[in-house]
Amino acid sequence: MGLFFEVLSAINHPDQLASVSQLQTVIDMMQELGASRGIEASKMQGVMSALSKLLRPALQEQRTSFGEEQLRILISDAASSSKAAMVIHSMFATELQEQMVEGIVQKTGFDAGTVQAMLPMLILSVLMLLNLGSNPSNEKEDNPLLTTFLDSDRDEDADLGEVFKFSNRFLNPPQSLQRS
Repeated sequence: MGLFFEVLSAINHPDQLASVSQLQTVIDMMQELGASRGIEASKMQGVMSALSKLLRPALQEQRTSFGEEQLRILISDAASSSKAAMVIHSMFATELQEQMVEGIVQKTGFDAGTVQAMLPMLILSVLMLLNLGSNPSNEKEDNPLLTTFLDSDRDEDADLGEVFKFSNRFLNPPQSLQRS
């Protein structure tokens, strides 16, 4: 839940990009992607959990290669531009994307073709989520959401499936029971 708490913190921090409506946009994007493939929200949570275990090491490697500031800029570019597909392809080579598809298929049992078709939008939604911790007025400032995702010492702390689940609960609280 550590990453979800960082999402809430980013929403409450005036200098960070996050807002409830932006979080809603990311979550809606993931839900619509799943729904378009006949995948219910609980199954999308599994997809996102599997993806987080594959995406985190790839982003950690990029941070090592390019530096954290450059990684923040790449994520911001992917999350906020019409060139998202190009940026994502440059960040994640075809081989790596194929490994991600295989890893998600192994964890979820979904058809490889379905996962392959969903992967670019899945990655984009994660990058959009991670970008919520950025400070748009100062790109050099740390992004605590990204840092938490990259530096978590336990997989549970960086589980995007948990973020998806708790964000859904946060954005769509259960209706209180009404007495008659």
